[in-house]
Amino acid sequence: MLLNTLLAFTSLGVKANENSFLPPPVTNNAVAQVKVDHHWYLLSFSGLGANKDHQDVHNHLYVFDVTNNQWHRKSSVPIAQPINKLTGRLASVATAINELAYVFGGYTVAKDHSEVSIPDVYAYDVIKDQYRALASMPVPVDDSIALVYENRYIYLVSGWHNDGNVNLVQLYDSQTNQWQQASPFPGKAVFGQAGGIIGNKLLVCDGVRVDVHLNKRRSYAAEAACYRGEINPNDPSRISWFKVQHPTGISRYRMAATGLINPVTQAKEIVFVGGSHNPYNYNGVGYNGNPSEPSNEIWYYNLDTNTWKISNTETATMDHRGLLVVDAKLLTIGGMTKNQQVIKGINHY
Repeated sequence: MLLNTLLAFTSLGVKANENSFLPPPVTNNAVAQVKVDHHWYLLSFSGLGANKDHQDVHNHLYVFDVTNNQWHRKSSVPIAQPINKLTGRLASVATAINELAYVFGGYTVAKDHSEVSIPDVYAYDVIKDQYRALASMPVPVDDSIALVYENRYIYLVSGWHNDGNVNLVQLYDSQTNQWQQASPFPGKAVFGQAGGIIGNKLLVCDGVRVDVHLNKRRSYAAEAACYRGEINPNDPSRISWFKVQHPTGISRYRMAATGLINPVTQAKEIVFVGGSHNPYNYNGVGYNGNPSEPSNEIWYYNLDTNTWKISNTETATMDHRGLLVVDAKLLTIGGMTKNQQVIKGINHY
């Protein structure tokens, strides 16, 4: 893993040093990137430490200054109303509009393993190191995805709310600080899904559904399904949904994904990296009792031709909350690698 991290910094045109590896290992963290005065900053909000116990759930913020090749510990992520004095959280999601990062929800984990979804939403200014509380989510969700449209609107697609999944698409307007409900997600409600957006076209794949049975408790199952959405340019709350053929027929849980313009072909692509074929609890052990292992697959969906391309990366990773792109390089921060080992630093694909 050290070699992979070194490659990441080299690819960004910076030299690895002891400052590059300052933050402790982290997984299930929300990530975002902002560009201020031509300088990139990579942000990691909250998450889980190396021991993967409820005591390792934290609210730390780490910022990597790409220009100066340094990590910095910044102000911790606030929480409006701590649940049983718990302030750390897992499965938050984050994204960015212009020079501000936006952080949504997540859930707290108590000693008895009870989990509570958090409604909090914050805008974060990396230069001032300040959070600003925004309108709370109408339905608090975690393990969702956050997609930005027209540098103004943020869509939270499906996700988990306290006791089960929701099929909601919650739409936040960053200019008015208001929420509304958009056209609902057409597939089975899931958590741990991944997706990306380019222009008014988005793609959401996989995740975990909840199965209900006659004579036993409900169970969690991998959902191998992809859906493409097209946002109505005249009404951002209206999304036309279409089912898309799955690239492999085998679901991956907690992949990293984003939309990007291929620098070589100029194709508009939604890219999915890593994840695991075996859905798991926050400690990396599957709901079936088997330890989960990461995938090294990379999926590329071409929005122009509606076709898939599949390749592989040298290092398999999982437990991601977003895929970052700096100078056409794909990056994740933290996550897990083989044997559920929590990763320290940046991964390059």
